[in-house]
Amino acid sequence: YYLTDTVKELKPVMAVDVEDFQEIIGINNRKHLAQAYEILQVRVKDKWMAAGVTTIDPDSITIDDRVILEPDVVIEPQTHLRGNSFIGSGSRIGPGTLIENSHIGKDVTVVYSVVSDSAVADGSRIGPYAHLRGRAEVGVNCRVGNFVELKNTKMGDRSNAAHLSYLGDATLGEKVNIGAGTITANYDGVNKHPTKIGDRSKTGSNSVLVAPVTLGDDVTVAAGSVVTEVVSNDCLVIARCRQAVKPGWRLKESESSTD
Repeated sequence: YYLTDTVKELKPVMAVDVEDFQEIIGINNRKHLAQAYEILQVRVKDKWMAAGVTTIDPDSITIDDRVILEPDVVIEPQTHLRGNSFIGSGSRIGPGTLIENSHIGKDVTVVYSVVSDSAVADGSRIGPYAHLRGRAEVGVNCRVGNFVELKNTKMGDRSNAAHLSYLGDATLGEKVNIGAGTITANYDGVNKHPTKIGDRSKTGSNSVLVAPVTLGDDVTVAAGSVVTEVVSNDCLVIARCRQAVKPGWRLKESESSTD
């Protein structure tokens, strides 16, 4: 009942003493709901700051009450921590970051990125403008850089995908380096397929790995290659059209246009 309805229905009414009037504020519209949410946010952030968490510009930050933060975490402005998320000691999150239902280890940096339903191990760097989703797992001391998306992908320790890549349904070993513009073509229009990349393998820029496909250990993929078959250990794979150069082409083209 609203309080006025209680009186209208002739229900018993009594006075109750409360230490904090905010505990009994009414919520009758969306504005009241927003005010109540703000009160709860202040309490949550005060709790974590008292426990050794640094919040820079706390008014621009939101932290769900289920989130767990260890001491010496730094939360930068415009960062939102949601759901059952955990942030390990020494990590720096933000600015401009969303962490949702994810586990972030110790000494991790996440900048201008979205991490949802995923895990990032100790010492890794995420962002700016990275997107981890769908049970992505990033190992120890990895780098996931600018405009890189990981979906249901496991990245081994000390591996890097620094620029402009999509890695979906993939498993990467340790010390793998993903060149700029590399993608795993995991969808055939009906089903999703896996890609496996062995330890210490490297892909050149603008490579396409057409799943299902496996690269062994210590493989190098030449830039611009489209890989469709299994590659064994210690191989260089080149899968692209051969360059053709025709001298004087522009001159001949100009002469024909004047005829």
